[in-house]
Amino acid sequence: MQRFVAGGVGALLLAGAGLWLWQTQAYQENDIPTAPPPTTFSDALPEAAANAPAFGPAPPTPPEAPKASREEVRFNRYDRNRDELISRVEMMGSRTKAFKQLDQDGNNLLTFEEWAAATGERFADADSNKDKLLTRKEFATTRPKQAARPNCRC
Repeated sequence: MQRFVAGGVGALLLAGAGLWLWQTQAYQENDIPTAPPPTTFSDALPEAAANAPAFGPAPPTPPEAPKASREEVRFNRYDRNRDELISRVEMMGSRTKAFKQLDQDGNNLLTFEEWAAATGERFADADSNKDKLLTRKEFATTRPKQAARPNCRC
């Protein structure tokens, strides 16, 4: 019991000494050298000539990036490190079965070609009237089938 009390007293003394040192350092004056301010604004800023134009040429317009296709956008959503390959970790742990189905060569990397081929087939299967457009009813058929749940909580 004496060790316990002595340890508690020692901890309190150590905490008090630390607090005291911290507060004494906080109230000390710190001399930080500062640069002198400029004497006048005319010394700091250049002046234009009397016949200088008021406006310069317009800045160049940046080139427009090509618009990504819908499949590229979906692919990029999974390609987290932007190396043009989707790894199993990037595809999410809960989607390993879907990943294995899409990975045709079995190298645990999904290329854009493998992704596009699988989703293109899925689109073609859903497009029942072959007009290259999916209605809401046709799109609903692309949803993965849910496994049947048991009626009881066994």
